[in-house]
Amino acid sequence: MANRLAQTTSPYLLQHADNPVDWWPWSPEAFEEARKRDVPVLLSVGYASCHWCHVMAHESFEDETVAAYLNAHFVPVKVDREERPDVDAVYMEAVQAATGHGGWPMTVFLTADAEPFYFGTYFPPEARHGSPSFQQVLEGVVAAWTDRREEVAEVAGRIVADLAGRSLVHGGDGVPGEQETAQALLGLTREYDEQHGGFGGAPKFPPSMAVEFLLRHYARTGSEGALQMAADTCSAMARGGIYDQLGGGFARYSVDREWVVPHFEKMLYDNALLCRVYAHLWRTTGSDEARRIALETADFMVRELRTAEGGFASALDADSEDADGRHVEGAFYVWTPGQLREVLGEEDAAFAAAYFGVTEEGTFEEGSSVLRLPGDTGPVDAARVADVRARLLAAREERPRPGRDDKVVAAWNGLAIAALAETGAYFDRPDLVERATEAADLLVRVHLGEVARLTRTSKDGRAGDNAGVLEDYGDVAEGFLALAAVTGEGAWLEFAGFLLDIVLEQFTGEGGQLYDTAHDAEQLIRRPQDPTDSATPSGWTAAAGALLSYAAYTGSEAHRTAAEGALGVVKALGPRVPRFVGWGLAVAEALLDGPREVAVAGPVGGELHRTALLGRAPGAVVAAGEGPGAGAEFPLLVDRPQLGGEPTAYVCRHFVCDAPTTDAGELAAKLGG
Repeated sequence: MANRLAQTTSPYLLQHADNPVDWWPWSPEAFEEARKRDVPVLLSVGYASCHWCHVMAHESFEDETVAAYLNAHFVPVKVDREERPDVDAVYMEAVQAATGHGGWPMTVFLTADAEPFYFGTYFPPEARHGSPSFQQVLEGVVAAWTDRREEVAEVAGRIVADLAGRSLVHGGDGVPGEQETAQALLGLTREYDEQHGGFGGAPKFPPSMAVEFLLRHYARTGSEGALQMAADTCSAMARGGIYDQLGGGFARYSVDREWVVPHFEKMLYDNALLCRVYAHLWRTTGSDEARRIALETADFMVRELRTAEGGFASALDADSEDADGRHVEGAFYVWTPGQLREVLGEEDAAFAAAYFGVTEEGTFEEGSSVLRLPGDTGPVDAARVADVRARLLAAREERPRPGRDDKVVAAWNGLAIAALAETGAYFDRPDLVERATEAADLLVRVHLGEVARLTRTSKDGRAGDNAGVLEDYGDVAEGFLALAAVTGEGAWLEFAGFLLDIVLEQFTGEGGQLYDTAHDAEQLIRRPQDPTDSATPSGWTAAAGALLSYAAYTGSEAHRTAAEGALGVVKALGPRVPRFVGWGLAVAEALLDGPREVAVAGPVGGELHRTALLGRAPGAVVAAGEGPGAGAEFPLLVDRPQLGGEPTAYVCRHFVCDAPTTDAGELAAKLGG
C-alpha cells in the first residue's frame, strides 16, 4: 500500500512509507486516480528536518482512524518541498494569497485538475485556539465536495485565475545603478537592529546575502556604515546560540531577536552561505573571529554533512532523543549546570557556565541553556576554553544524534562548493578545496549523468526523478566558477558555461525575465517565477550572478546581456525590499564595479594568484595558469605573456586594462575595491 513511497529517493517521503495513509508521490497517476474515484486530492508538503511536519505526522498520519478516513475520501499525495520546489512554490503562493501566511507542513486540497480550493498548514488532532481539528477539516472538505461541488469548482477556478494574473513586473528598463544600491543601503539601515545586529525582530534569520551585499558595497564605495552593519551582525551571530559553540555550524534561525535560542535544525544552505560570508568578512577586515567561524563552519559541513559519495547532505534535524528517550527539540545541543558538572567537575563547570552563559534557570526549556558567548566574563584563558570545549564536545558525541536528511540537493551543493573552495584557498586548507572538487565531481557524474540536464537531487549516488530548477543551474554554475578561480582548472568554467547555456535556452522569457522551471518542464497550474532571495539566493538572482561572472571570464555578449536583463528586477525590488533581494544587490554591486577581470600568467597557488583571490573588488573573476595551454583553459589568459619571465597579473574592466604588474602589492592595490 504505502510502499509507493518506498521507491523514492527522498528521506522525507521515506519517513512516511510506513504510515497507514495510502500515500502517492506527486505524479500524473495520483491525479488520474482522483479523477477515476471522483474524490479530491489531499496534498501534504513538508521536508525531513521540519519539526511541525513530524508533529502532524505523528498525531494524524500515524493514526489508524484518521488514515482510514483519508484513504476512503481522498487521494493523499506527499511532496518533499526540497525535491519539488516548483510544486511547493506554486501552492505556497496560493496558501499565502488565501490566508495571509504560509509555512510547513502545508496542507492543500485540490481537484483532479490540480486546482487548489482549500488550504492550511499544520492542523492539530483536536480543535484548539480557534483552529479546527484535522478530522473536522477533512469532514468539512468532504461535505463541500459532495454537496457543493459547483462552489468548489468556482473557488478553484477563481484562485487559479488570480494566480495566473499575477504576472511579474520585472523592473522595466535598465539595470540597478548607484541610486538603487544607495536606497537599498538606506532601507537596510532602517531595519537594522542597532542593539543585537541583524535585521527586523523575532524570529531572526541569518542575513547572509544582505551581508554579502554590504561587504561588496563597502569595497566599492568605502561606506563605513555598510561595513559596520555587516561586521556587527556577523559578530553577534558568532557569539549567539544560533552558532554551535562546540561543533561549529549555524542553526536555521533564532526564535528571539538576541540570537539566544535557535530553531535547532542545521541546513546545508545556511552553513554554505555563512561560511562564505565569514571568509569574505575576514578578507575585508582580517578579523580573527571571522576566520575562526569560516573554518569551523567549513569543518562542520565536511564532518557532519558530507555523504559517502562526496556530496553534502541537506540537513540535520532539530529533534533528537533526550536522556529520558523522548524525542525533543535541541536535546543534542543544550546543557544544564548539572550536566556541566558531570563532565567537567565543580571548578571547570563554574568557569564554563559563566563563559557559555549557562544559568540555573536556563535560557531554553526545562532549565537547560543554549551555549553562547555572552562576553561579560572579562579576559579568559584561551587554553582553558579550548580544553573545556574539547571535553564538552567529546561528552556530547555520546548523546543520541539528530537525524540527517541524506539527499544531495544540486543547488545547495553548488553553494557549498563555492564556500569550501574559497575558504580552502584563503586559509591554505587544500583539503577543503579537495572536498569542494569531490562534490563538484559528484554533480557532474550523477546529477548531469547521461541526460546532459541537471537533476535536482540524488541519494546514495542515485539520481532522483526530478528535473533541476533555475536555482540548481544558477548555484551549481556559481560553485563551478568559484572552483575554476581557485584551482585554475578550466574544465569547471566549461561546465558552468554548459549549464548557463541551458539557462539561456530553457529558463529565459522576454524582456530578461527568468522562470524557475524549464520551458519543457511539467506544466503546473502556474509557471513559478520568484525573484526574491529568502533562505537561499532565488534562481533568478543566482543565475544573474553566474551569467555575469561567466561573461567576465569569456567576453560572451549573450551572457552579459542576459545578466543585465535579469537584473532589472533588482532595480525594481532593491530600493523597496532590500532584505529580500540581498543576493540580487550583491550581483548589482559586481555589475557596478565591472566586474574586474584578473588574469594571472603564473603558477596556480602562487603569490600573485593568491593575491588576486584575496582582492575585495565585488564579483571580480580570477583566471590563473602558465604555459602554452593556459589560454585554452581560460580565454582571459590568451595573449597574456609573463613579463621578463616573472609571474604577471593583468586587471581589466569595462573593456579597459591596467598596465600588467609582477608586484603582488601593486595587484592588491588594484583590487582593493
